[in-house]
Amino acid sequence: MKFFQPRADAHVPDGGGLAPALASTTHLGIGAHADDLEIMAFPGICACRGQTDLRFSGVVATDGSGAPSKLSGAELVRTRIDEQKQAAELGGYASILQLAHPSADVRGAGRKALTSDLLQILKAAKPKALYLHNPADRHETHLAVLLACLDALRQLPPGQQPAQIFGCEVWGDLDWVPGDRVVRLPCPAPADFGPSLLRVFRSQVDGKRYDLAAAGRRRAQATFADAYAPDQTEEVLLALDLRPLVENPKLSLTDFVFGLTGEFQKRTLERIRRLESAQR
Repeated sequence: MKFFQPRADAHVPDGGGLAPALASTTHLGIGAHADDLEIMAFPGICACRGQTDLRFSGVVATDGSGAPSKLSGAELVRTRIDEQKQAAELGGYASILQLAHPSADVRGAGRKALTSDLLQILKAAKPKALYLHNPADRHETHLAVLLACLDALRQLPPGQQPAQIFGCEVWGDLDWVPGDRVVRLPCPAPADFGPSLLRVFRSQVDGKRYDLAAAGRRRAQATFADAYAPDQTEEVLLALDLRPLVENPKLSLTDFVFGLTGEFQKRTLERIRRLESAQR
């Protein structure tokens, strides 16, 4: 498999070949940066943990060179590649592919090259569940990678498209989404499993405690899901069902999000007006 960037890196933790590793993949995560997968695709990592018939593979789209760091650009790129490989080893991934696209390219005309790489991977892996960034994410590179993913998915024949396509939380929560429009993904694993994966990324967590914050958000989402029912699980990650964007290629990301925010506004105002009118 040949990718656009010469620096692209493919790693198979068990030492086997990339083709069989991708063929065994049932759950696939595609993130913008090293360590995004361990936040947004954590439910898929958990689902495959210790299983023989379920395997997780990850894709990192960019080289990560723009992150704040005391390291030089080249040193940071190399460090983040190595950290991501270590996380794949610890998490028991089938494979991890780091495509090394510059973030500026992904946000601009270079996105087509990323789309081409992703199309190759999706055709080889044929995952049942796919974890992507969500369209309300505040990070522009995350949104650009999502757009490349959607472009690639729309080029697949319907029979090869994943049965489940989730847009997951990283920068910004999804607890504002109306309850019947949000997907609650459980994360069944020991309490320290998620933080331990993120602590591998020393170049990142030394300045921002993603290991603590991601676990805290999952616990908060599990508890604050329902004011009138006991917790159903210890950790939950919220996601959007992105299948409509693939099934209807004419549906733009703008219109998809406009529908969500419009429904949020409608339901919120109805709740307020109902209580206000009760006082009259």
